[in-house]
Amino acid sequence: MAVTLEQAQRVGYTFLKALLRFAFMVANNLVAIPSYVLYLIVLQPLRILDSKSFWYIEGVLFKWLLAMVASWGWWAGYTVVEWGDDVKAVSEDEAMVLVNHQATGDVCTLMMCLQDKGTVVRQMMWLMDHIFKYTNFGIVSLIHGDFFIRQGKAHRDQQLVLLKDHLEKYYWSRNRKWIVLFPEGGFLRKRRETSQAFAKKNNLPFLKHVTLPRLGATQVILKTLVAPQENGTPSGGDAVRKVSKSKGLQWVIDTTIAYPKAEPIDIQTWILGYRQPTVTHVHYRIFPVKDVPAEPEALTNWLYQRFIEKEDLLTHFYETGAFPPPQGQTKAISREMTLSNLWLVAIQSFAFLSGGMWYCLFQYLYHCLF
Repeated sequence: MAVTLEQAQRVGYTFLKALLRFAFMVANNLVAIPSYVLYLIVLQPLRILDSKSFWYIEGVLFKWLLAMVASWGWWAGYTVVEWGDDVKAVSEDEAMVLVNHQATGDVCTLMMCLQDKGTVVRQMMWLMDHIFKYTNFGIVSLIHGDFFIRQGKAHRDQQLVLLKDHLEKYYWSRNRKWIVLFPEGGFLRKRRETSQAFAKKNNLPFLKHVTLPRLGATQVILKTLVAPQENGTPSGGDAVRKVSKSKGLQWVIDTTIAYPKAEPIDIQTWILGYRQPTVTHVHYRIFPVKDVPAEPEALTNWLYQRFIEKEDLLTHFYETGAFPPPQGQTKAISREMTLSNLWLVAIQSFAFLSGGMWYCLFQYLYHCLF
């Protein structure tokens, strides 16, 4: 089949655009990430004198870094429409966010749609696969205090102990409020067959658009971060909690990400922008943490029910192009999530100016010393 001149031009334009976007992303990372690290090195005396102010500044810089990642997709036309409960209403409270996992672009989507949710991004903690520790963003997540979890039965018990220790050490001392995790334990395409076999063996529902979640990390988070007991003793047993005056987890936010035609966006697409502009749909449902059972078997059933509901939500979305209305209502209301291009340009400009400043400073020090 012959390729027309118009088709060749379109392919050439897409390739050139992808190449330029990749070059910009590389330059962006080369200036933004080292600048983040260097600013925090310089601010180490403040960390000793006023830890709260130090982590406030770190959180602002962290949010800006995530906004830069969001801008790569935003400027490629990858936007977000939100459905269900309005999570802005609980943005200042402590919450655990449960998300279905389809591709690497899920994290980028969350980085985008949480940008306009008040202080959430700068005060959030992420649970992610340990492989992300070795990416360009790994050093940022390590400094911020995110937790990298190793998958597999051989590591499971040890990882849950490490997670509990990590939460007690970093969550309250750094004034974290939201914690984000993917309970399925991996991408849909990798876990679906195993999950369906497990469901068949244990007489559980057959799921196509999500997989059955794993209990471990969710249970540790709830046990460690719930509100203080009636006698006033923090359930996690950490004295830092008294200092931070944390109320403990107050909400569980069940978050469902849906892509048109069930075609998820991966990180390569997000960076290179070769797919046509796409609207990703994100559905939220908020549960009071007091309504979440603590006993393992009851919690497992509760968690399974959330993902069965996700299955129903996604089935309805793929059939109709919209999420169903809440129970008792006749119409579902969607909200288009927006970002300010001026704000994104300002943040990108700050990153490149910072990179230039650090370069000039090191050049000056080099000439002075040598």
